[in-house]
Amino acid sequence: MTDTAAIPADLSFEDALARLESIVSRLESGQAPLEESITLYEEGARLKSHCEGRLKAAQLRVEKIVVGPDGQAKGSEPAEFG
Repeated sequence: MTDTAAIPADLSFEDALARLESIVSRLESGQAPLEESITLYEEGARLKSHCEGRLKAAQLRVEKIVVGPDGQAKGSEPAEFG
């Protein structure tokens, strides 16, 4: 991935998070030269945004179970967050 490459839209959350963790580890080690650190930071920012978008999309798909007065599940409806 080049320093100006966009994150592929189909990149999974898990793969993006693994790459982000790798970047954080490299930056925390202090072993990357300045220019590489800047490039890594920029990529990390794009990955963070990608992960946040994936989480938001997943959150919107979550449904809560509606329980009736008898304690039995009656169905589901869109979850309300916030």
